[in-house]
Amino acid sequence: MNELLDNNTINYREKIRAFSENVIKPIAIAQDQKEEFPVFLAKQMGDTGLFGITLPAKYGGQGLDYLSYIIAIEEIARIDSSPAATVAAHNSLGINPIYTFGTEDQRLQFLPGLCTGEKLWAFGLTESNAGSDAKGVETVAKLEDEQWTINGSKIFITNSSSEIASGITLQTITDEKNGEKELSVILVDRSTQGYSTTPIKGKLMWRAVDNGKLAFENCKVPASNLLGKRGEGMKIMLSTLDAGRLSIAAIGLGLSQGAFEMALEYAQKRKQFGKHLVEFQAISFKLAEMATKIELARNTLYHACRLKDASLPFAKQAAISKLYCSEIAKEVADESLQIHGAYGFLRENHIERFYRDQRLLQIGEGTSEILKMVISRSIIQS
Repeated sequence: MNELLDNNTINYREKIRAFSENVIKPIAIAQDQKEEFPVFLAKQMGDTGLFGITLPAKYGGQGLDYLSYIIAIEEIARIDSSPAATVAAHNSLGINPIYTFGTEDQRLQFLPGLCTGEKLWAFGLTESNAGSDAKGVETVAKLEDEQWTINGSKIFITNSSSEIASGITLQTITDEKNGEKELSVILVDRSTQGYSTTPIKGKLMWRAVDNGKLAFENCKVPASNLLGKRGEGMKIMLSTLDAGRLSIAAIGLGLSQGAFEMALEYAQKRKQFGKHLVEFQAISFKLAEMATKIELARNTLYHACRLKDASLPFAKQAAISKLYCSEIAKEVADESLQIHGAYGFLRENHIERFYRDQRLLQIGEGTSEILKMVISRSIIQS
């Protein structure tokens, strides 16, 4: 697992692993059952340096490389996908576009407060009629007297409705000519009048993640809150998703690793027909196949991260990583549950939650079908 990593990265992995096992694991089952977003845990994660991992210190960040960030997500997801999703969404979707496309004034205004765990920031693309079709957004922003007036709604937005959710990077229509939408991105603080949120409950998975519906009714924000240039909304959103896919891949990888370890431990303890399960070829072969898939997933994901850290093109590799890691998470969680047998269905066993949590990974940050389109277009155009 630590092959080809330097000592600093190995030590960082061990730090996040210890935090995940000692702080997150003891509360994971309870938070899932209560379907409650743990604000106290977000603050602890902030104290541990899990927000702003790749940002320079001048903005309150840790100044680490992207691979270290992905390893942190992997280690958290090895224990529980919900806090891993909170960290991934806040860093990749919340912080990253402000740092990448923001002005220096915007960076200094927003980023320091988002690195402490006291505030979370959301990413507003998905609407009732916009998801895989990113151009399907209907939220509108009109510029008058140096203010944007925003009307519309968003749904399935992570880090959007808890008491520490502080705002959103919002994709909106800022003009329309000859049937073509001009899409732009605007930073909207939650304190803005007309900004309302409703938490989404009753989810199959990620039950301890803050997901919400948002409504904007005549919300007025300064013209200076435009992120990037007017009309660059798709560019900003797609660039953000390319990097974000690596974090979702990391959740898939970490979940797979955790599910595999549970299956191995159970197979070494459980006896049937006078032998431990691991002594049966049918079970040992399952474990071998799981280990192989995890190894390939890790190599693929780390390669994509190294490309990003080297400022080389990585979009295709990000899509491949996200597709493969999410698909093997489904396979490994399923096989792990199979090895656990009936005990795997009990909520007292973590594998039950892992089996549910993996299902989002083939949908969020680009469905498996969309990713295949992205990869195939890249292949054909190359």
